[in-house]
Amino acid sequence: MKFVAFERAKQGTGASRRLRNTGRTPGIVYGGEGQPQLVELDHNALWHALKKETFHSSILDMEVNGQAAKVLLRDVQYHPYKQQVLHIDFQRVDAKTKLHMKVPVHYKNAEESQAVKFEHCVVNHVMSELDISCLPGDLPEFIEVDLSGLKKGMSLHLNDIQLPKGVSAVTHGKANPVLVSVVQTGGGDEAAEAAPAADAAAPAKDAKPEAKAKK
Repeated sequence: MKFVAFERAKQGTGASRRLRNTGRTPGIVYGGEGQPQLVELDHNALWHALKKETFHSSILDMEVNGQAAKVLLRDVQYHPYKQQVLHIDFQRVDAKTKLHMKVPVHYKNAEESQAVKFEHCVVNHVMSELDISCLPGDLPEFIEVDLSGLKKGMSLHLNDIQLPKGVSAVTHGKANPVLVSVVQTGGGDEAAEAAPAADAAAPAKDAKPEAKAKK
């Protein structure tokens, strides 16, 4: 994704407040060989860009004063109740330096699995994003995981999936965390077993009520 930023001369709380009142968002670009650079962006354009998953998880092309730079979104500060971005941080990207990023996980084909289609199970997504490390050229926008092989009682772990070339997972605590778990609902075997019992307990349609005893 490409976006345009503008060099910002003034800094401080008062200057940032005046900037926001004019429809601009203050920001900073840091990292790499250059010095930190103060920038400002059009708020409305930034607000719509932030709604896109790609803006959060891919390398961005930023243009400032006619010069292009590769950056990553690192931090966004939102107003507590207004639809307003207060501040935004970007990090310059060095092609030879590995990145540490969170990328979204896209699950597919769960409805085609035996667990969902035949065994009346529900698939719970335990993790929606992964911490990864890779060079900028290998950074994926997302990681796709096929769930068509799931069966009742299964759990899908990190080691069960194939990560893209050049990408390694960064784990915290558990070395092989659960990504997806399969849980059976009440519509499976229990419901099937309960049906005959209910039929046996119900009175026959053709049965006549017992005659009342005569006094």
